[in-house]
Amino acid sequence: GLIHRIISFGADCLAGVPSIIYGLFGFIFFVITLNLGWSIISGGLTLAVMIIPTIIRTTEEAIKAVPHSFREISYSLGGGKLDTILKVVLPTSLPGILTGVILGIGRAVGETAAVIFTAGSSLGIPTSAFSSTRTLAVHFYILAREGISMPKAYATATVLIIIILLVNFIAYRLMHRFMERYY
Repeated sequence: GLIHRIISFGADCLAGVPSIIYGLFGFIFFVITLNLGWSIISGGLTLAVMIIPTIIRTTEEAIKAVPHSFREISYSLGGGKLDTILKVVLPTSLPGILTGVILGIGRAVGETAAVIFTAGSSLGIPTSAFSSTRTLAVHFYILAREGISMPKAYATATVLIIIILLVNFIAYRLMHRFMERYY
């Protein structure tokens, strides 16, 4: 319907927005307007807004990929619309939905521009969710830009790559465990 088309159009538009624009939005809205300051909260909320279009589009495609015959079988066995959604469509599309979430998290983990604008780039260990911080991607960017300590920059990049590979491996294992359980 109309609401679906509006949400799809909005998600498509937002998916093409550069991350620096999300950073500026997060800075104006979370840091200044909501007075959260440069903090983990501001950075996390900005990254959450940034990955929503990816999750929306992959979720939509995963739900569309569920064969219509699955729904028809559920209805023919006496299942209502809510039962069909909760017990047939969502479990069948869950691997695709999880893939979208993992893709979004992967984008967020490697993000630099949006985080610099919202979480800052303080080197110390944060003491609360309202403290400024520095992500590994920002740390790598700063070290590589200065060019003074390239071995530390390479070590940071290696740790970041290992974390991304580990997150993807865990997601892969969880999806296979889920698929073994339901298929």
